[in-house]
This record gives sequence, C-alpha cells and structure tokens, in this order.
Amino acid sequence: PVSCWIQKELQLPEFPRGFHLITGHVLRAIPELSGCTTGLLHVFIRHTSASLTLQENADPDVCRDLAMAFDRLAPESWPWVHTIEGADDMPAHVKAALTGSSLSIPVSRGQLCTGTWQGICLCEHRNHGGRRQLVLTLHGEFVEEP
Repeated sequence: PVSCWIQKELQLPEFPRGFHLITGHVLRAIPELSGCTTGLLHVFIRHTSASLTLQENADPDVCRDLAMAFDRLAPESWPWVHTIEGADDMPAHVKAALTGSSLSIPVSRGQLCTGTWQGICLCEHRNHGGRRQLVLTLHGEFVEEP
C-alpha cells in the first residue's frame, strides 16, 4: 500500500438558509477516495456563519426540523450587539458555533464509513450566504499512487 495525502478545494453552489445534504458534492470533488483502502476524510468549511454536521440523509423533514429548532435557539429578534452585517448574521455565528466547522469521516475500501442514514450536511445559517468553500483533505493508504 502507498500512503498519500490529497487536498482539494470545493466551492459549493449557493444554498438557501437551512440544512442541505452535500455528500454527493463532496464525493464528486474527490474521486481519489474510491482508491483509498483505509483512511480519513477531513471536511472543513471556510466560513463562520455556516457549518457542517453529519445528519439524517433519508427524510428531508429532518433538515426542515433542524432549521426550525436552530431558528428558535438563536432568533434574529434578540438584542444582538453585532448587527453591522444584518439581522441574520449574529444568529448565524451562534448556530455555526453549535455545530462546528469540520467533520472527520473514516474511509474503508473506497467508501465513507458513514452509517446507513448519515450524510454530510451543509448548515447554511444566512439568508444569502453565497457560495461556500470547503477544504477536503484525504489521508490514507492506496493500492497504487492516486
């Protein structure tokens, strides 16, 4: 086996506020993953008002319910001090702090070792967050040089 590091940048399309499954975007951006026998994929988002989580990938109601819950946890109506970037900005920072900026997912035999119902989810906390950027870092053992 050959040990190797691979790093790619992925610019996602713009998503509306809410929780969005992006596993397919990630897998298309790093096709070398299919040749990794054992490894780890690290996914990092380069923003402070959006975040990542590993979440339910089968029922879209889960994403809707998560968005509703997060809006209640950090409502725009609170008397926030940081308001220069709009009413949705400070609540977005709070929501991103709750979920985090990265995921580390084991890789085995060319596939992510996620559970049956798990998918990589972009948590877009702004009304107009724009195109979000991810850094994908794969480290692992490959049968041959990727």
